[in-house]
Formats: sequence, structure tokens, C-alpha cells
Amino acid sequence: MIVDDIRQPTSLRAAGQLLDELGDDGRVVAGGTAVILMIRQRLLSTSTLVSLARVTDARYRGIDAREAHLRIGGGERLADVAAHPAVRRLLPALGTACASVGNVRIRNRATIAGNVAEADYSSDPPAVLVALDAQVDVTGPDGDRRIPASELFLGYYETALQDSEVIAGFEVPLLPSGVGTAYVRYTSRASEDRPCVGVAAVLGVTPGGRIEHIRVAVGAVADTPRMLPAVLADATGRPASPEVFADVANAYAQQLDPLDDERGSAWYRTRMIEVHVRRALAEAHRRAAR
Repeated sequence: MIVDDIRQPTSLRAAGQLLDELGDDGRVVAGGTAVILMIRQRLLSTSTLVSLARVTDARYRGIDAREAHLRIGGGERLADVAAHPAVRRLLPALGTACASVGNVRIRNRATIAGNVAEADYSSDPPAVLVALDAQVDVTGPDGDRRIPASELFLGYYETALQDSEVIAGFEVPLLPSGVGTAYVRYTSRASEDRPCVGVAAVLGVTPGGRIEHIRVAVGAVADTPRMLPAVLADATGRPASPEVFADVANAYAQQLDPLDDERGSAWYRTRMIEVHVRRALAEAHRRAAR
């Protein structure tokens, strides 16, 4: 099946209604960097594309810091998210992740909602959004709802979104003073722009130097970003030290079951998980101490 029609609704609600009416004959497209490639490679077939390029909903556009959270419109380009002053100042790990996706041409076209909705296991932003406890606002014919980022990703290219739902935007909690964030990735091949391992860390430290808040999400090693709550709970209350960071990193390496692909074997990924969890925590600690 080839694409023979492109619809361009001006609101998210209208886009959801169109997708509902079209059923299997319609696919949503934002920046188009993933969907168009899949169609060309015959991995995806559809007769109608529902483009979000002309959507004007305020919640789909813009980035603004509010009292307790940073709101990011789903239609914002990855390059714009990475460069936004509020993102760079308040949530630098998210800026780093968005700046790491693909190449400059992709980042200038792809939207953050499109990137997340694709649920590519080897993309950078999902692990950071999970570590930051972000909320994903979605809309469809049945109305609006909110999904925690930790519950959005279900498997390889699979999310909790219903067929006619689209991502409107993201709400990311702002972090208090004494909390740092970091995103560290490792690319195993010079010709590859996707990570072999990507680690997002959030670390909060008491005035006495003990860990009071810690979240670590590892991406690109399994079908969804992975966190180990029991390991993080054990680290809470301990000194924010290289020894404790190494303990957390070793536990992640031992307990995660990484995949094998062209970017690295499971054996290799296990060792890279240990290295990069430790590095991400050290970087988050450095930023927390600023």
C-alpha cells in the first residue's frame, strides 16, 4: 500500500478524530524522520498520513518553566529542546539527550513527541524522561489523559498509547537545589549515531553528603528503559561517594539482562552498563554540588 493522501488537521482533537475514522488506513506523522523512512523501507504501509505540522494547540507548542515543573510541547523539535535556556539550566540531562539523537538534520526536523512515540529502544530521550519522572500528556477521541513516562514504554516500538491517541506534551518536575542530573551514553561504532548504552541519573544529596534522592534509568540495552528500585532504595541514605556509586553500578550490571545486537553483545553491554552508571552518578553528583 502506498500513501495517496495527507491530511493536515489544525488541532490535536481533530487529529485524533481523523485517526479514529481512518483506522488501519491512517498513520500520524510529526517530523517524519521515522515514519517516512519506515514507509520507504516497506516496514510500514498506510494510505493516509495525518500530519501534525499545522496543529496550533498551545499545549503542543512551546517550552515554559512553571512553579513546580517544566512543560514541553510535543511538537517542539529536538534541536529546540536541546538549546532552550530553561532546559539547559534546569534539566541539563534532557538537553544532552535531545542533542544526542541522530544528526543535526534529524534533530532540526524530529519532534520530541515523535521520538518518544516511536519507542525506539536505542533512542536517547526515553531513559532521561523515565529518570526524571516525567508525565506524558496524551489526547484522543475519548479525551485527555496522563501517563507516567515509566509506564509509557511497553516493548520494542510499543507504547501504552491507543491507536487514535497522540502525545500533546510533557510535564517534567523541577528539581530542588542539591539535586543534579546527567545523561551519559556510549556509542560503540564510529559510523553509528545510536548508543550501545545510555544512562540517565538523578541524584539528590543532603547537606551532610548523603544520598536522599536517586533515580537511574538505563536505555539501549533492553526493549524499554530499565530502573532497579530495590537497588536505588539500598543506596538511599548512604554517602554520595565513588564507592557507593560503584556498588549501584555493579548491581545494575549484575541484575540487568542486556540484549545482543550489532552495537554490542550482552557480555559487552554488561560491562558498559557498570562503567556508565558509575560515570552518570558521578556527573550528577558534581552538578548537585554546584
